[in-house]
Amino acid sequence: MLEVKDLRVVFHTYAGEVKALDGVNLTLNRREILGLVGESGCGKSVTALAIAGLLPENASANGQIILDGRNLLTLSREEMRQARLKDIAVVFQDPMTYLNPVFQVGFQITEALISEKQVYEGQLINQRVQELQEDQMRGDRDSQELEIDRAKLQHSVESGKLSRGEAKGLARQVALQYLKLVQLPEPERIFKMYPFELSGGMRQRAMIAMALVRRPKVLLADEISTALDVTVQAQILALLKELRDRIDASVILVTHDLAVVSEVCDRVAVMYAGNVVEVAELRELFANPMHPYTQGLMAAVPRPDRSSVKLQSIKGSVPDLIYPPSGCRFHPRCPKAFASCPSTKPPLIEVQKGHGVECLLYG
Repeated sequence: MLEVKDLRVVFHTYAGEVKALDGVNLTLNRREILGLVGESGCGKSVTALAIAGLLPENASANGQIILDGRNLLTLSREEMRQARLKDIAVVFQDPMTYLNPVFQVGFQITEALISEKQVYEGQLINQRVQELQEDQMRGDRDSQELEIDRAKLQHSVESGKLSRGEAKGLARQVALQYLKLVQLPEPERIFKMYPFELSGGMRQRAMIAMALVRRPKVLLADEISTALDVTVQAQILALLKELRDRIDASVILVTHDLAVVSEVCDRVAVMYAGNVVEVAELRELFANPMHPYTQGLMAAVPRPDRSSVKLQSIKGSVPDLIYPPSGCRFHPRCPKAFASCPSTKPPLIEVQKGHGVECLLYG
């Protein structure tokens, strides 16, 4: 579905050039949830922003981000905006920051569908036709009323155009459908509410509905459960898996929490200081972590079945990416570093089928 090749991102700041990503390679398969995990400052969110074309003005990106045969890094600003409209959606960590406080939730969900009706009119009509068929099968509405609605839709299909009023009505129906899909109670009431009237979990669900209403091919979920309490977090993660199957999308889940990764992901990519140092299927990674950094992350996770085992921390601190370490960026903190590590940047090699490691201990 998506392929990232040798992605490098540099931020130009007054203090110097921050080398945020140093040759990131990733693949995202169809209907897959890929976990992007690592400590703060490792480049997870920068990778997601680069894929979505939302890097700030002081950033420059090189490499390839290939979606549907197109390198997203070579698209114009307008072409990238169109890609975000149809193919890529983002859900950020703090919904209150990204929801406009002065507009109702329903308006914010339907805004793109109405303002870009030439992009979405086919989707709006098809979804409404499907709803009418379901209503008829259930016997929820009068057959004569259904026929009138179907005739109006048929006229819109034949003319190839929707009026703004028709688009607004259809967008509202679609928005209510997605508010139900993300399990928000009383969608009609939520549609008319403002963000400050919702709880944190409800705002996050509204953000997910806003992203999914466009039926994207790729969903970027950036720390979507971090600010929520444990029970709501579990509900959001379960919802993410269910929605992945319902809308046939591929998901990149950005998180620092290995417990979240173990709950929902199919594959995991571990990042450190702008590099993907290990990537493998979920069970393989947890059963057989190979990179010293991944092993350190696993050893630092508290486990109730091993309460007598002392937790270990990773010594040292995250490197300054204006002056990153030479060779392997992890070598100053690595307990297994040897003479070649400071001078040689290791390639990402496949040690076992589907299990890649960026470390000179292998290969």
